[in-house]
Amino acid sequence: TEDPQRKLVLLKYLDGNYTNYMPGRARFHMVDFSLEILNTSREDRQLHEYIASKGPEEKVWQIQLEVYEPVSHASIQVLGRASANGSCTITLNCTAERGDNVSYSWGSWDTSTLGLCSHNGSLLHLSYPLQNASIACACTASNPVSRRVVTFNSSTCSYEQGGKFPVAHPALSSLSVPTRALQETFLRC
Repeated sequence: TEDPQRKLVLLKYLDGNYTNYMPGRARFHMVDFSLEILNTSREDRQLHEYIASKGPEEKVWQIQLEVYEPVSHASIQVLGRASANGSCTITLNCTAERGDNVSYSWGSWDTSTLGLCSHNGSLLHLSYPLQNASIACACTASNPVSRRVVTFNSSTCSYEQGGKFPVAHPALSSLSVPTRALQETFLRC
């Protein structure tokens, strides 16, 4: 295991001169004495020090870097779908393949479904009248350094259990055309 007392010195400033111990990864700005951290990785999750000395006075700043892996591809899975008493009930689960401290929120660009789709958390329980032609809800998977948005479009309530719903490329706001196998699944319903 790693020694919790281990510290990595980023920069030492001494009477007008400085030594950058991480060139290319830390940038010192003499104008305001700020230190800019660049190109971090998970290995940087440890205690760092920034030391400034002028004459007999020394100041030491201890910096604990928070390093996050960006959110990768997000997808929406249909966990359950049922129709009864003129309404459709769908349970959706939004997940990201990778990323640290990922949080999930749901919403919609369509003002008519905004209240229906608004929720915090990876699971969304939808219930809406069957006469609604389509419902479009967007899931945002995010952390402090990145975010991915994926959209769920529903035009029918019939469903065969299992499998993932086709999802959009994170940069797009609507779904791609279902694959042939999914088209056949929808035709059998």
